[in-house]
Parts: sequence; C-alpha cells; structure tokens
Amino acid sequence: MLEKGRSTLVIAPTLDLVRQWHETLTRFFAIEVGILGGGEHEVRPVTVSTYDSAHLHMERYGNRFGLVVFDECHHLPGDTYSEAARMCIAPFRLGLTATPERSDGRESLLDELVGPVVYRKNITDMAGTYLAEYETRRIVVELSPEEREEYEQARDLYLNFVRSQGIALSSPRGFQEFVGRSTRTEAGRRAYAGYRRQRSLAFAPAAKLEKLEELLTRHAADRSIIFTEDNRTAYEISRRFLVPIITHQTKVKERTDILSGLAEGRYQAIVTSKVLNEGVDVPSASVAIVVSGNSSVLEHVQRLGRILRQVGDKRATLYELVSGNTSEAKTSDRRREHAAYRARRWRSP
Repeated sequence: MLEKGRSTLVIAPTLDLVRQWHETLTRFFAIEVGILGGGEHEVRPVTVSTYDSAHLHMERYGNRFGLVVFDECHHLPGDTYSEAARMCIAPFRLGLTATPERSDGRESLLDELVGPVVYRKNITDMAGTYLAEYETRRIVVELSPEEREEYEQARDLYLNFVRSQGIALSSPRGFQEFVGRSTRTEAGRRAYAGYRRQRSLAFAPAAKLEKLEELLTRHAADRSIIFTEDNRTAYEISRRFLVPIITHQTKVKERTDILSGLAEGRYQAIVTSKVLNEGVDVPSASVAIVVSGNSSVLEHVQRLGRILRQVGDKRATLYELVSGNTSEAKTSDRRREHAAYRARRWRSP
C-alpha cells in the first residue's frame, strides 16, 4: 500500500477480520479508515469491507480504488464474489491465503480475478521462524458395544436406501441426489434419519468426551480451542466441561469477551463449531482439539492455523479425535492430505 500510494480497498470474509484489518491499518497509517459491513457504511481512501458488502456495493464504488487486497482470497472464485472482483477496476491486486485450493477446483479463476501466484511458502517451511513449532496427533477411539450396534443399524438403513436408488455417492452430486430423493418417501426419510444418527454417533461417542477430558487435564496450563462439526456437539461439550462456546449465533461483543478471556487466562479453553476456523487471531492458544469435522483439507489446515501464531518459544499441538471403524476414519484421511499433516514437527515427552 505504501509502495503504490493508491486508494485501497481491503476485502475480508468475516466481521472479525474486518475489525482486525481496521485496527491494524488505523494504527499503521494513523488515518481514519472506512468500513463497509456489519451495519457500517463509510467509504474513505482506505476502506475495509466484507465480501458480502463488496458484492452489494462494488457497482457503485468499484471505480474508487487503485489497489484491492483480497484477504482469504480462496473465497473469491465463487459465483457471487467473483462478479465483485470483475466490477472493480483496480489495476493493482493482491490476494492473501494460506489455503488457495478449493474442493470445487475453481482456484484456477484466481489467475483471472487477482493474478498469478507471486509468492508461496508452506506452513512446514515457516514453523519455528514465522510460525510456532507444532505437531499433529491423531487419536483413534472406539465406540462402545451399544453405540456400535446402533451405528451399524443406522448406517445400514442409510446405505441400503442409497443402493436401492442406484445413487453413486462418489459422484460429484451423489450426496445431493440422496438428500433430494430422501424427502419423497417415508423410506427415504428414515434413511436420512439413519444417516444423521450414524454421523452423530461417530462425531461424539462417549470415548471421545472421555479423551477430551483427559486432554484438557493434561493441558490445564495451556490455552485450548475445541472444534466440532456441529453446534449440538459444541453445546454438549460446553455444558459438560463448563467452557464458553462461540457459534454463529454468538453476538460480536460476547465473542470478543470470550476471546479476550482466553487470551488473558480467564478461560482455559473455549469450544466452537466452525466460526473460528478462519482468520481469527488467538495467539495465546497453543492446543487445538478437533472433536469432529468434515473432509475438507481447507478446514483442517485453517484449524491448525489458529494455534500457530508465534509467541515466544510456544510449541503448538493439534489433536484429532477419530472414531475407529466408522466413516469418520476415511473423512480423517481425506482432510489430512496436506503437507502440514504429513510432517511431524516435534514430539513432546
């Protein structure tokens, strides 16, 4: 921004990131920085916006900026946000992301919307210098006999319907086809309930919660973030272990207070479903515990990223709890297809 000396629009996906950008730019340049989004509508020579607000207002403001910075630019290739990039006339463009790859393969559009990659460095290259040293540990737990029996029954109900309908779950739209057909008949609705139940049993069996208690005790002196795939499991953990919870329903002021409490040591741990996956700055956290998640490599790397901010000689650990002999084991294999998980950085005693 200093080099180009042009009016600049910074676009970020969440209000948390908009706030962080606004605070940093205000401090660095000692100027009034504009905000678009979250109820704010003030456009200045340096402005920070959410992607949603940029899409809504780019037709009006797209000619106001000479430089545009797309933070977490892997969001950009979506149909809606890509149009915002095309409506902006800024000749200078910069995209920032730790995870450019997308599950739909549309990351190739970034060359058109932003430009070619000019710099890339992997997490493994930065650990110990710009990022904290870290290791990842996968812990496999087993369902109880009662959970196993219920899991197999629910999964059979789901898969038998899929086979009877000739649905190929491995195809790009296989699961969407299952969801669509499951709404048409009573058998389909039972199959969908079975799908939900076997998934729920794999996400939060008793053994996972017991292991979680063990890990929280082991890391009582550390700051931990617990991640889940769904809100139901997050609320269950919050009630059982008396830790604050952050979901998409948590108000901004409450979210800020919870994150401050974690940083200050008022809270040992917090639990969240997905809203802390991306971009939130929590340098005090050194432990991440993934109780459940989807198969996305992007999500898994983002969760690791939440504990990698370097503070002193901090060493970070990500634990992944996996229910053995369930569909979650394959999900775990898929989401670990990243260099950050293939290298073990350090091992504690």
